[in-house]
Amino acid sequence: MAKIIALANQKGGVGKTTTAINLAASLAVLEYNVLIVDADPQANATSGLGFDLREIENSIYECIVDGTNPKEATLQTEIEHLHVLPSHIDLVGAEIEMLNLPERERVLSKVLEQVRDQYDFILIDCSPSLGLITVNALTAADSVIIPVQCEYFALEGLGKLLNTIKIIQSRLNPELEIEGFLLTMFDSRLNLSNQVVEEVQRHFQDMVFKTLVSRNIKLSEAPSYGKAVVMYDATSKGAVNYLNLARELLKKNNLAEKK
Repeated sequence: MAKIIALANQKGGVGKTTTAINLAASLAVLEYNVLIVDADPQANATSGLGFDLREIENSIYECIVDGTNPKEATLQTEIEHLHVLPSHIDLVGAEIEMLNLPERERVLSKVLEQVRDQYDFILIDCSPSLGLITVNALTAADSVIIPVQCEYFALEGLGKLLNTIKIIQSRLNPELEIEGFLLTMFDSRLNLSNQVVEEVQRHFQDMVFKTLVSRNIKLSEAPSYGKAVVMYDATSKGAVNYLNLARELLKKNNLAEKK
């Protein structure tokens, strides 16, 4: 039975999609069966894994709105243990179409229940908003990873996200936990990066992952080739960072490394 983890932060450009792709790929390389659910209309996780959005017949949109079985929409990536439930620009309109659905906050949860027993981990790449799709993701999830970039406005808006998580815990998903805060775009040469790390660690203490994701050109290049960084350049700092994060996540969940 898969552990479902949402990657959420309503602030854009913090590394949600980069983390979804590369954490999932790293777990898959370690021989865990992983599904990425691309719940962002921009569909960057889908294209970042090498899929042409124009050729996708079924997506998360059809699963949510039309009741399509997610097995019919799921795509196999170039990594043996990694699949993706793709997104589509149509997902922009899904929130409006979901308004009149019964239990509209639990639609995604019901979709994922159909495939949950086939995976070890399901990672949901959320859009940079706190709209109904993100609420669905947090309602479906067992836990949430919150990427925080090591820049000046790092903590701005986190209060709003944490408040949303508290509301969902109290009303929709009492089992939801914060898996951890992940510091991204770290540059050890910059005082600002180090200050943000210290501030986030002081605020959230043990809830912060020990792994820091450094700024890395290979991480930026890999999506343009439709690859996770571990497949693009396995020796790069970005690949090593995400493999370390995968190992830290496994250890945190008392799971042994298979490979």
